[in-house]
Amino acid sequence: MTMADHDPQDQAPPGDAPEPRLILASESPARAAMLRGAGLDFIALPARIDETAVKEAMQAEAAPPEDVAVMLAEMKARRLSARAGRLAVLGADQMLVADGRWFDKPASRADARATLEALSGRRHELISAAVVMVDGNRVWHAIGRARLTMRPLSAAFIEHYLDRAGDDMLTSVGAYQLEGLGAQLFSKIEGDYFTILGLPLIELLDFLRGRGVIET
Repeated sequence: MTMADHDPQDQAPPGDAPEPRLILASESPARAAMLRGAGLDFIALPARIDETAVKEAMQAEAAPPEDVAVMLAEMKARRLSARAGRLAVLGADQMLVADGRWFDKPASRADARATLEALSGRRHELISAAVVMVDGNRVWHAIGRARLTMRPLSAAFIEHYLDRAGDDMLTSVGAYQLEGLGAQLFSKIEGDYFTILGLPLIELLDFLRGRGVIET
């Protein structure tokens, strides 16, 4: 579904459901689950951009990974904001960095295996950025950071993990979901749980309360 065939201002909520006051510019199940669990009424719409091209260009300019995460989050929000009127549009993105190397979502089981082998026994950083735009203007952004240490993984365990994880391993950077089977991969975690899942949720909720999007 695209903005061309879906105008968020024209969507009537079913029954007596509250009218959504927020658009999530993402198809991420994890981010949608976080917002839903926090009691927000929102519309989730895809905002497809060429993330690879943006990352390659910014990496060539030696941009820090947090700037990349914010840029990608803003581009996603901006793509929908122009047609969303006064509705707040939330864009988000996450970067995984280990020893200066940027990791992307795996495209295949082989990619997921290579990612886990590269992260095994090492500490990496997750950087989650969120941007809110209204009428095409950025009105808020936040960056969350977390550091995770992956325990040494044997080749046999990696294969066992990949067998059990299935296609879920392809849905997140790092090939894991901490809220599920991925918890078995780690020996130490430092940082906010929601940031690890892909969204600085506590900071976002504070902003939305201040703007009147959610009740105080």
